[in-house]
Amino acid sequence: MRINLVVKAALLVAAAMGVAAAHAEVVVVVHPQNAAASMTADQVADVFLGKSTASSPVDLPESSAVRGEFYQKVTGKDGAQVKAVWTRLIFTGKATPPKEVGSSADVKKAVAGDPKAIGYIEKSAVDSSVKVVFTAP
Repeated sequence: MRINLVVKAALLVAAAMGVAAAHAEVVVVVHPQNAAASMTADQVADVFLGKSTASSPVDLPESSAVRGEFYQKVTGKDGAQVKAVWTRLIFTGKATPPKEVGSSADVKKAVAGDPKAIGYIEKSAVDSSVKVVFTAP
């Protein structure tokens, strides 16, 4: 009985953390020397859905709550729909998928080290190594 209560409490805490992560403010970042001062949601969506090659997108893992929130807010697509888009583009040879890294810190590091890179992270992770060009609504 005691173990059941501990397990239930742990699941509630994990669920609450997932909800908090799912509601984090997500921003799109580029290298500080990137000429873009801002971008529209459509411009960002074009980069992350393979319609534009102006930038090199950096993505979080499919399991990331931030990734799910980003794609839903910016493209209006869920994870399965985004995967379908990329599967079609890769199969037809029309585009190369975004580079996938393990965490927001890795996204920030990749963007800070490449003037053509673009990525998304939680607003709370932004520092002077990157420049915000879009805030997801």
